[in-house]
Amino acid sequence: MDPRALLEDWLATGALRPSTQAAYRQEVTSWLTWCHTAGADPYNIGIEHVARWSEDRYLRPYLGTRPFDGPEALAALADEHPDVAKSHDRRITALTQYYTAATDRRILHAAPDLTMLRSGVDRDGQAPRRLTPMERAVFLTVVGMWGKAQARHYLRDRLIAYLLLEGLRPAEVVRVDMRHLYEQTDFSYQVRAPDDFENVGKQFTLEPLTGAALKAYLKQRPTPEEGVHALILGQGGRPVNTRYPNLLIRQITDTHPLLAQRQPPVTADTIAHTGYWDTPGG
Repeated sequence: MDPRALLEDWLATGALRPSTQAAYRQEVTSWLTWCHTAGADPYNIGIEHVARWSEDRYLRPYLGTRPFDGPEALAALADEHPDVAKSHDRRITALTQYYTAATDRRILHAAPDLTMLRSGVDRDGQAPRRLTPMERAVFLTVVGMWGKAQARHYLRDRLIAYLLLEGLRPAEVVRVDMRHLYEQTDFSYQVRAPDDFENVGKQFTLEPLTGAALKAYLKQRPTPEEGVHALILGQGGRPVNTRYPNLLIRQITDTHPLLAQRQPPVTADTIAHTGYWDTPGG
């Protein structure tokens, strides 16, 4: 299917609001036009192409002399121009959903992973509004569907999402220590999350979904670097960055229109404040 025909088919058959359809059509059309000008095949691109498009069309005036070369540039953009960073993140959301539609129609085997192109700045400074019961049900569904087609380390990603639902804050999730993870006689797990000063924090008894995700992840957990005891590991057996849970949640929620269009956007803090139940145990 022609890339522009895919765009129209996706918008016509999806559940996006008219205003969102118009915004997404504008963003994806800009991307497809850039691809044509740059001689890039929209169905055979990498994250570097999307980065070049973002810089060429939108970000260069705000970067100064700084190259758009990764998370540090995005962090600086978020600090200095938060509104620009929010618009950039929405643009990445539009492309993510467009390529998800391509995989749904079997045009592509897998959508490009654009997580590293998110600034993560999508909060308005107010306390996060919890998901409604319907939104929480959808979130549980999309987390359960998050698999090999979406991410190489999907077992780790699922565990992060479930730990957030336990009430652990994003920074606590990335600091969970294997030495403070205890399996109980009833096969449940208890965990303590270290605080900013590595003191042992509050105890959590994990829900069955989280326990099952933990068991699955432990079977494939990477070998940690020497001296590293973090449960959640990234590249080379090192702990993941504290911003990763928020980037991950935005990527997961982008796969369903109800969550992708939500205002204020769904963040890792939103999930931690929501909990598994109407009265979160955390």
